Amino acid sequence: MNSPFHGRENAAGRAVVRAARMRRGMFLLPSLFTAGSIGAGYFAITQTIDSISATGNDGGAAHLDWAAIAICLAIPFDALDGRIARMTNTASDFGKELDSLADAITFGVAPCLLAWVWGLHSLPADMNLQMRQSILQIGSFVCFLYLLCGASRLARFNISHDPQPRNPGRLDRKYFVGMPIPAAAGMIAATVHFCYGYPIPYWWLAALWIGLVGLLGFLMVSTWRFWSGKEINFGRRQPFQLLMLLAIVVFVLIKWSSGALFFVALVYMFSGIWARAAYSWSRRRRHQPPGETEIRRGPEFVNEGAGPAWETHEISREAAQSRPRTGIESVADERNPQDVRPDGY
Repeated sequence: MNSPFHGRENAAGRAVVRAARMRRGMFLLPSLFTAGSIGAGYFAITQTIDSISATGNDGGAAHLDWAAIAICLAIPFDALDGRIARMTNTASDFGKELDSLADAITFGVAPCLLAWVWGLHSLPADMNLQMRQSILQIGSFVCFLYLLCGASRLARFNISHDPQPRNPGRLDRKYFVGMPIPAAAGMIAATVHFCYGYPIPYWWLAALWIGLVGLLGFLMVSTWRFWSGKEINFGRRQPFQLLMLLAIVVFVLIKWSSGALFFVALVYMFSGIWARAAYSWSRRRRHQPPGETEIRRGPEFVNEGAGPAWETHEISREAAQSRPRTGIESVADERNPQDVRPDGY
């Protein structure tokens, strides 16, 4: 005869086994999103290769457009795998390394190949042969630099612990140090999709394209800040407003994908450049030598016949410091009058 305690022990053991299986399934969930990102990168590579030998009126433009769309679709997969791993507390070293390898394929190799085929390989054959050969050589080297910078960006991200950008921003926001490689790949893919995959027909456009690819490589290895969006929290009790805004953004990106994706990618790229330029400008103002700035006093009344009714006096900083000051003026003079930005900028 079985005792009731024996039945309870069996039930507890089965519950532990079910919990262990569910835990293993939760660890597999983020890796599925990473696998989806790898699949999108593989599809983009195959479509880019197919465009070289494609025949027809579009000259392989449809294949290049599909390759660009696949890279853009891989960006949400890359963003979700890490967030899901943190939300389910299933982050692991295996998932981190797998995510880096996926980024190297999908956002490194695939956009590098797409940039070369769309912007350089498809140049008209009837143009100046020497110029075309020079553009192909320079463009091939710049595309290689993009891939090298992307791999370096991923390696630096893996070994960095709490990295700080050279131009720190607000304390209540989180930033990437350097342009993330998915954003750089998104800029390339959004440009190709904006042109519906039709290759560049002119040499001067190819030169601008080489400059853009080189700029993206530089931004990835830079130490400039880029907004990460990690402070967006979907775990709040009432995230309805945030979900509504996200639904509107997704609808706009799907409805007008060619223009919207290009606009978003361009704004994000220039946001990092603008943040760095604004920080450098404010820093120069804060470190301006005190002797170069004059203090202006307000207009004063003067006696009749002694001069004009209003007169503005400009005195040097040394003369201003030599006169007696009140307690309020002493505290105010300790601050640099040029420092008008908050400390967290």
